[in-house]
Amino acid sequence: MSTQYIAAALRLRVAETARFRCGYCLTSQRIIGPLLEIEHIIPEAKGGTADEDNLFLACPMCNSHKTDRIEAVDPESNLNVPLFNPRIDSWDEHFEWIDNGTVIHGKTPQGRATIVALNMNHPDMVAARQLWVIAGWHPLID
Repeated sequence: MSTQYIAAALRLRVAETARFRCGYCLTSQRIIGPLLEIEHIIPEAKGGTADEDNLFLACPMCNSHKTDRIEAVDPESNLNVPLFNPRIDSWDEHFEWIDNGTVIHGKTPQGRATIVALNMNHPDMVAARQLWVIAGWHPLID
């Protein structure tokens, strides 16, 4: 939990920048149920601030697995790499949807490490995405 107060106006700007979606798994606020959370890209425990350029939205699943991490191990190369940064990195460069939009596949070491660290393909999330795909809600088209 953040120790720094985040004003409602700042929260709204961050949400608008994120297009009301998790910066990691792209889950939309409209379909997830629990509110998306303000996420510190560089966690406060690592010196991160509540400045707008260090904040983004994350779903409770991604945020709870990210904790205070800023890097993780790529399962293919076994190298420690930075986690995906939704403020500066391109989602399409590091990830792609497979299995009809239900599974996130990592295209780069950073993408693969982020998927594993944040447990982005947790079976419950994949099952939820299957339902969202059937309903025509997912994946969102930009």
